[in-house]
Amino acid sequence: MIKEENKIEIKAADKILKLPKYIFAQLDDWKEEAREKGMDLIDLGIGNPDGATPLPIVEAAMKSIQDPKSHGYPSFRGKLEFRESIAKWMKKRYNIDVEPKTQIQTLIGAKEGLANVALAFTNPGDINIVPDPYYPVLSRGTLIASGEVYHVPLLDENDYLPDLDTIPEEVAKRAKLFFINYPNNPTAAIAPIEFLEKIVDYCRKYSILLVSDLAYGETVYDGYRPHSIFEVEGAWDIAVEFHSFSKTFNMAGWRVGFVVGKKEFIDIIYAMKSNLDYGTSSIVQDAAIKALNMDYYHVQKIMDKYDSRRETIAKGMNKLGWHMKRTPATMYFWLKVPKGYTSMEFCKMVLDKTGVVLTPGIAFGDMSDDHFRLSIVQPTAKLEEALKRLEKAGIRYEEKSKWVISFTSSHK
Repeated sequence: MIKEENKIEIKAADKILKLPKYIFAQLDDWKEEAREKGMDLIDLGIGNPDGATPLPIVEAAMKSIQDPKSHGYPSFRGKLEFRESIAKWMKKRYNIDVEPKTQIQTLIGAKEGLANVALAFTNPGDINIVPDPYYPVLSRGTLIASGEVYHVPLLDENDYLPDLDTIPEEVAKRAKLFFINYPNNPTAAIAPIEFLEKIVDYCRKYSILLVSDLAYGETVYDGYRPHSIFEVEGAWDIAVEFHSFSKTFNMAGWRVGFVVGKKEFIDIIYAMKSNLDYGTSSIVQDAAIKALNMDYYHVQKIMDKYDSRRETIAKGMNKLGWHMKRTPATMYFWLKVPKGYTSMEFCKMVLDKTGVVLTPGIAFGDMSDDHFRLSIVQPTAKLEEALKRLEKAGIRYEEKSKWVISFTSSHK
């Protein structure tokens, strides 16, 4: 029998204890409580695609899973055939020439890669610049690496683009990474080529690695096509670009993505990853190869579905006082919280009254507590039901001055 002489206490590292609370975990608790009360929920919170993965991708995975060679450890860098398919896809979609052997690293989803890029390049005390609002992992990797985060606000009046002139000189000189995400989660904003040219010049001036998250590069409408950062002259010297299969191909649970950049940057990310994981499953890579090479009709079918849904939400929310335009990209609407509420209070009230789940803006940064995010990840009939519930519960947005969600409507 062990005598209890000293109290055993094992704590997490300070950098873990200092991490901000993950609001999405709180959302899960709310939803569980609501279900226990028997509520029928309509979840417009998490940006989790609700459609099936296209059949050709599933069939490619089924074929691969029957091959004994697919069940061993995968290549750390990723299968060459996969990287060659990525290079061909980048050329076709963005007219960018990429060397598959040295300028591409496969990922276990873009989120993993975005965390690892911070770990790979950040020393304790380094500053990384992260816009606010932001996808949480863009700051968490920096904090885990014991770096400092400088937040630059994304404001409606600036089309949700960071105002580089407001960043203090001393911050720019100390900065190691600058994260951007366009088309943007959660605002659904887009970045014109002129802005990308400006931020490339800025990062070249201060020797900052520009980390571009293009996860929503294919989730676009009305003929809009976003730009790869590598369309900008000089970007190869100071940038890496992350891509995901989750939204484009309805492969969120498959966990596969890739990062593109010059050899020196890719080798650093590879060094970090090869010490921490064994890479992406060969089976998943075979499925991803099929995704990149199949008829684009399958992707367009997914986007057409979202296009119809955003029309439904835009009309319905306009009727409830949120005067807004349809967004040219992503699966999100970024909406103002009515006066008198924090974003958490408002979303909890909506859930309790209607069973409709929304994401509080505070989940995306301290500067965003006056907004909430609505995701169009339910069938149109469910979206219409959600709108009816909001109207029946008397939930509206009212303000003396008409408030409009504005996104750049002239695209280049």
